[in-house]
Amino acid sequence: MFVRKGEIVINYNEVVSIGDTYLLAVVSELFGLEGYEIRQIPPHEGGRNVVYTCEKEGVDAKILRIAFLPDRSREDFLGEVEYIRYLFEHGGSVSDVVSSRKGNLLEEIIHNNHTFFICLFEKAKGKMLVENNYRYREGAPITEYYYNCGKVLGKLHQISKGYMPVHRRYRFFDKYNAEYIEKLIPGSLPLLKDKLLDLLKTLEGLDRDRESFGMNHFDYNDGNYSIDFDTGQITVYDFDNSCYCWYMFDLAGLWISGVGWIQFEPDAGKRKKFMDDYFETVLTGYRSETKIEDSMLDKVPLFIQVSVMENIVDAFEVMQNNDEEPACDEVLSYLIKCMEDDIPYKGFFHEIYSCEEPFEYEERNI
Repeated sequence: MFVRKGEIVINYNEVVSIGDTYLLAVVSELFGLEGYEIRQIPPHEGGRNVVYTCEKEGVDAKILRIAFLPDRSREDFLGEVEYIRYLFEHGGSVSDVVSSRKGNLLEEIIHNNHTFFICLFEKAKGKMLVENNYRYREGAPITEYYYNCGKVLGKLHQISKGYMPVHRRYRFFDKYNAEYIEKLIPGSLPLLKDKLLDLLKTLEGLDRDRESFGMNHFDYNDGNYSIDFDTGQITVYDFDNSCYCWYMFDLAGLWISGVGWIQFEPDAGKRKKFMDDYFETVLTGYRSETKIEDSMLDKVPLFIQVSVMENIVDAFEVMQNNDEEPACDEVLSYLIKCMEDDIPYKGFFHEIYSCEEPFEYEERNI
């Protein structure tokens, strides 16, 4: 994985402090944010960036993002913002990137030998489901929401099939490969390593044609889009993890998002019936915008397992970025158990699953 040479990694709080004393003034000048009220958004666990809302009377609100971790290059960030702009210009329902006064989608600021990459985005209309207490809009069936989730994603994938980047984002295997797994996963988890490597071998044998493999959001879930509760329109943002992968990865992510609606149901048969109906509605929306072969759809369980792998890798990366000793909480222990024991569908229909403590398993010492 890329690391910018010679940089000392700084932590989130240090960036906030530098923002207050230096960066925000420079950024305001660069992007014309004079007169805006700029407020920090509280970080979520494992968040990579310092993010602010920028609000001003009579003007659409903006979202400011300061990236500070040294594991991504200028090319990576340009690849992300150019992709978002391309999606927006081709009718994708995404928050557009706002150009700086110099006409750049990305600005780079070097301060005390640290490089900060700055982007500004339009704030999406509406709000997240969690901000609406997971209630959908008045008078509309929840199936409209499931359909729209699929439809919006299908449109993004359809646009991606014609995307020819100037700056290319990384490919799945640039990050998820034997060397990285070997380095990241503790040696006390040999079975986990073996299972992850087996999974990567399986993926290496899959087709990578234009219809099945291209730019993915790679984190498509209700934490990364807003809903206009007047119209039901979904606007997607946070393409921070976007990369070249099979489109099935995003679809598997949508399957996983659906479990939240039924996770407290004790009867596994009822959970299964709900998930089948939910995903059928999602796929109807998806297929209204783009094609997907049945042979790829048969691989939903495989890509749910890939998503479990991504979650495991992310958990160990967050510990590494925070200079923490590797540890396994109940959530990570659950994911590892699913991977080690080849339990499909994230264990949702398996005896490992408990509706009292969803997706948790007894902590493991590593």
